[in-house]
Amino acid sequence: MNNRTSPTMPTAAELAGVGWRISTRSGNGSGNCVEVGQFPDGSGRVAVRHSHQPDNAVIVYTRTEWTAFVAGVKGGEFDFE
Repeated sequence: MNNRTSPTMPTAAELAGVGWRISTRSGNGSGNCVEVGQFPDGSGRVAVRHSHQPDNAVIVYTRTEWTAFVAGVKGGEFDFE
């Protein structure tokens, strides 16, 4: 039996409250634009989307997942070179 909870898709109202931030490393108009934002509900959830397609899919991470991902990026775990 799997004890994991199934994440739910955020509602439009929840996403409207997210304070989106774009990386300064995305470049100016390069098309490689990723935005990230935290839900204001105190859940710690973090949303990620493509800034040029804000109405398309959003990936939602728990705070624990996001922290692990950022640590992995900083540690070079996802480098392809």
